[in-house]
Amino acid sequence: MSELTLTVMRLGFLAVLWLFVIVAVQVIRSDLFGTRVTQRGSRRDAGRAQQAAARQAPPPQRQQSGGGRRGRNTPTKLVVTEGTLTGTTVALQGQTITLGRAHDSTIVLDDDYASSRHARIYPDRDGQWIVEDLGSTNGTYLDRTRLTTPTPISLGAPIRIGKTVIELRK
Repeated sequence: MSELTLTVMRLGFLAVLWLFVIVAVQVIRSDLFGTRVTQRGSRRDAGRAQQAAARQAPPPQRQQSGGGRRGRNTPTKLVVTEGTLTGTTVALQGQTITLGRAHDSTIVLDDDYASSRHARIYPDRDGQWIVEDLGSTNGTYLDRTRLTTPTPISLGAPIRIGKTVIELRK
């Protein structure tokens, strides 16, 4: 091999080595500090929330055909009762709600004990709401019980993810 080829190979190896170090540092940094959480109280986000609520309004026939008892005990909102997002309310319109530190989560948690994709809450076919832990490190708790399988949620039962507590309410 010529001296030039050997030098180019050494520089290429050095560049790949530095690329590996930079990627490793970024992964460690995201694990330690998490992702950047944007504030939900801005005017732009409030406008988006109103537009989303208008698009996801339940059809009136569902309310009429649901029956008396079932309609009274079905939750209509998800409320954050403890943590940095205390007071945040999400209307339950039949969509899946994701919880975690990822930017695309429905509720973005600014919590060191939350994973990027921590848990999800979704309705089943009978109208019952189910909470499922998505393989988080620190776990999801429903009434002080760590979840291992998808579990139905009763009204007012606290769902704890790190320092954040969430409840289903009417």
